[in-house]
Amino acid sequence: MFGEAILQTALKVRSGPAQWLSEGVATFGLILTILATHRARADFVPVAVGLYITSAYWFTASTSFANPAVTLARSLSDTFAGIRPMDAPAFIAAQIAGALLALVVCAWFLKPSEVAA
Repeated sequence: MFGEAILQTALKVRSGPAQWLSEGVATFGLILTILATHRARADFVPVAVGLYITSAYWFTASTSFANPAVTLARSLSDTFAGIRPMDAPAFIAAQIAGALLALVVCAWFLKPSEVAA
């Protein structure tokens, strides 16, 4: 469709502490968005995720991959949104760290309030 080869390897360099921190923040926000929206209004989760990813693309230095599957897919696309395969493992580690931190925060922040008897 765009005249690109089907099989590619990305050449876009995405590396360094700022990129990794940015990716951790993007993933943290995505997981927080999913869990908080699910608790408040489950039917709105798809819209909230779409809005979050769109905004995170603009507010993160990493352009918000925020998902290991997306990271791997973007390593196979030599476009402005790509990532060199050698840079992908650090992004995936940052995504895992951001997701785990979001789970810890959500377990505390979104726990059901106790009802006084």
